[in-house]
Amino acid sequence: MSFKTHQPNQPNLEKQQLIIGFIPLTDCATLAVAKEKGFFKKYGIDVNLSKEASWANIRDKLAYGMLDCAQMLATMPITSTLGMGGWKKETVTSLVLGVNGNAITVSSRLYNQLKELNPDFDTQRPVTADTLKQLIDIKKSNGDKPLTFAHVFPASTHNYFLRYWLASSGIDPDHDINLSVIPPQQMVTNLEDNVVDGFCVGEPWNQAAISNGKGHILITSYEIWNNVPDKVLGVNKEWAYSNPNTHAAVVKSLIEAAQWVDMKENRIETAEIVAGEKYINVPVDVILPSLTGRYKYHQGGEIFDLPDFNLFYKYAAAFPWHSHAAWFISQMIRWGDLPDSMDIKNIIKDIFWVDFYRQVCADMGLDCPAINKKSEGQHLEQWELISETHSIVMAADMFFNGETFDFN
Repeated sequence: MSFKTHQPNQPNLEKQQLIIGFIPLTDCATLAVAKEKGFFKKYGIDVNLSKEASWANIRDKLAYGMLDCAQMLATMPITSTLGMGGWKKETVTSLVLGVNGNAITVSSRLYNQLKELNPDFDTQRPVTADTLKQLIDIKKSNGDKPLTFAHVFPASTHNYFLRYWLASSGIDPDHDINLSVIPPQQMVTNLEDNVVDGFCVGEPWNQAAISNGKGHILITSYEIWNNVPDKVLGVNKEWAYSNPNTHAAVVKSLIEAAQWVDMKENRIETAEIVAGEKYINVPVDVILPSLTGRYKYHQGGEIFDLPDFNLFYKYAAAFPWHSHAAWFISQMIRWGDLPDSMDIKNIIKDIFWVDFYRQVCADMGLDCPAINKKSEGQHLEQWELISETHSIVMAADMFFNGETFDFN
């Protein structure tokens, strides 16, 4: 991948000193790199990156104006705008900060129970939840307490990926197991203490669980659905309208940082940056497997080649696809978080600002998709998105169970 430098025109910025919130996860990489490598400074903004304890903190601080912008789960601008969870603040995004990056991990105790029931349950990838379903049924017939799985936020991407994976094997996530919410950086401790039997979380916390021998990864979000957003840049709508030049400067900074991070030769340095104390504060060896695509599902196990596990720019990864947003809303409706009468098209149009992204790319001389949505689950390999003026190499977009999704 080539890195296209851009010499910015410096418009009058409405605001130059910004506070941007983030959660200590591997896919805070573009924010960290934009700060440490000078991309924010290049576009005339002085950014303080504020490490937050939970996604609820991010939501609340952005809503109250204590943060100018924030790393958010891809679902959070939707939930904030619609007032899900009791909070209502119109929030928009014009940039995806990270694609893929999550996994479902179970405790060694649960993994061994699954192996005893079916020694071959995880020999074929992607792994289904079929054996887990059998175990849950056995436990239920024996009168045992249900298993507990955790995710990171009530209406998180993790919640819907976990539910989708479980339900595909006939597991009812609302009745067959217990679901709990735990901040990402507390997941491994809760697994070690037997508070939870498994979790869905972003890296590096899955690799952290297997590095200390306490967990086993069953399936990654990349395998559940290839190349969908997990994190976005969220801003209050009123802030975006009041600070259009500053907003554009932030997005341009992060696009350049994302291009830099997606260069293979920069992945090790990126890992060293985000592993530091002011970001994730873990050994760099825990960060490297996902960023370098040398992924492990078990301690001491085979290394799998997953070069696209963490993506930030290439394959139009930074583009806020309306079809991705529509799938998440379809899951919110499926699980009773939203009524099925929702006007999905207008909701997405108001929240996912594709035209703002396109204008930024035009200013930077970059190509980007000319359409807002695409068919999902149709491409097993790379494919070409062709418009009248350019073509873009796109990545696979398959669901693990062969389903497709069309947003009409």
